[in-house]
Amino acid sequence: MSGNGSETIEIIPLALKKMARRGIAEAWVTEAVRHPEQVIAGHGGRKVAHKRVTLQGKEGLLRVVYEEIGTVLVVVTAYYTSDLARYWKDDL
Repeated sequence: MSGNGSETIEIIPLALKKMARRGIAEAWVTEAVRHPEQVIAGHGGRKVAHKRVTLQGKEGLLRVVYEEIGTVLVVVTAYYTSDLARYWKDDL
């Protein structure tokens, strides 16, 4: 369902707090959910949107964990990792 732009994206308060601490802009998270490069299955029926990003001259991966509840995409956490090889799935 994600990616067509008609869904509402909600970010839970705890995720907003963690994003602020991690220096992740809300616009980045919205962009990753609306236009992911990959979406993989997460735990408990959640999905993980992947978007490659370059921060401080180094390529990494923005991972956004969310749940689909009707037409609402609820973001539960987002984080940046430099360990692209661990999470990127070439076989998708």
